[in-house]
Amino acid sequence: MEKDIIIPSGNTPEDNKARRHIIKDFYSQWILENPGKIVWNESLQGYIHVKGTSINEILGHAPRSVEATKAQFHLTEILSNAILVDQWPPKHGDKNQKAFSKMLLLKWKQCRLLVGSQKTISEYVLYYISGGQKIKAARQRLLK
Repeated sequence: MEKDIIIPSGNTPEDNKARRHIIKDFYSQWILENPGKIVWNESLQGYIHVKGTSINEILGHAPRSVEATKAQFHLTEILSNAILVDQWPPKHGDKNQKAFSKMLLLKWKQCRLLVGSQKTISEYVLYYISGGQKIKAARQRLLK
């Protein structure tokens, strides 16, 4: 799908809006093809769930980066192949991370995947996929 789409590379509000629309269209199609919205991850030995909160978080941040936008097109591959590299408690006071007992950082190729381990029902939930930002930078933003 990515090969058929021209992803704007600029940093204007119009470029961000266009990338947001591309990501939104991708997730709509992905959900149609994956109605269960789950992918098995070998490293975690469990399913990673893609929920509305996952998509909202991604739509809030990924359009700012061409690399993060491109990474979304490899969602299934990233979710299934990413390897756990770090974990930490959720950011205190962040309403989006409130439901999680810990945040897990996984890596696949140049992509970073943040997954929340949900407290109440013992499941992994996609939080964010980046396209190549450094691990430390991603973690620093989460811990602020």
